[in-house]
Amino acid sequence: MDKTVVQDILLLKNKRKITMLTAYDYPIASLIDKAGIDMILVGDSLANVVLGLESTTQVGMWEMLHHAKAVTRAVKHALVIGDMPYDSYQVDPDASVKNALRFINEAKCDAVKLEWFDKCIQVTEGIVKAGVAVMGHIGLTPQTADKIGGFKVQGKDAEAAQRLIEQAVLLEKTGCFALVLECVPDKIAGMITGMLKIPTIGIGAGQYCDGQVLVINDMVGLFERYKPKFVKQYINLAPQIQKAIENYKNEVLEGKFPAAEHSFTIKKEELDKLER
Repeated sequence: MDKTVVQDILLLKNKRKITMLTAYDYPIASLIDKAGIDMILVGDSLANVVLGLESTTQVGMWEMLHHAKAVTRAVKHALVIGDMPYDSYQVDPDASVKNALRFINEAKCDAVKLEWFDKCIQVTEGIVKAGVAVMGHIGLTPQTADKIGGFKVQGKDAEAAQRLIEQAVLLEKTGCFALVLECVPDKIAGMITGMLKIPTIGIGAGQYCDGQVLVINDMVGLFERYKPKFVKQYINLAPQIQKAIENYKNEVLEGKFPAAEHSFTIKKEELDKLER
């Protein structure tokens, strides 16, 4: 299997569904890549599910690049997308191109993702002109959730849905190669998907999108603070890991670990020399 490029993703539209997951470290990224997932997002959800922060706005370029480098070291096939943190393009739009290029040049990502905000088109245009592939993100935009009524489904009335459609069309015209639709009614997501030539990737946006993305920690049960409605948990690892840790603790306390098979030995004659 060759390394996936942006053109490969574009060609998948109307052929088959596209798969995407988040990853934040080497071992998980390696497993996702071996499973044949099309795209890996180094998401700013890192803030919540890995670093224990309350908001995605609390991570910056240092953290995102640090984790993106770990992911790209592991990945041989998937398209890797770096999620641009809030302060890298929304706080200072003039720095957006420089920061996008850092994801490509320093972290070796294949593309970047940014969320819709007031100056989204201007910023996207600049990054695309600099030769960086951009994935857009509309609907629920966690970085600016406080400005759109909180963590709620977006586009539930005709007026709000029309705004989402307009944003999607604008982002396609500006040069985005794909679009994340988060927490959007399924029929609205379907309308947008049908209107665009670029693929749509849904998260809480129903079955009519061209592909799907989930946060890996949600999907495998490694994040217990809350579980969004749109998450399907394919395995619940947290209790299994908890049990393993408790077993380890008990075996150490009882002197059962380490056993002989976990220990190294020295030849008796060498030990005799030492004792003499």
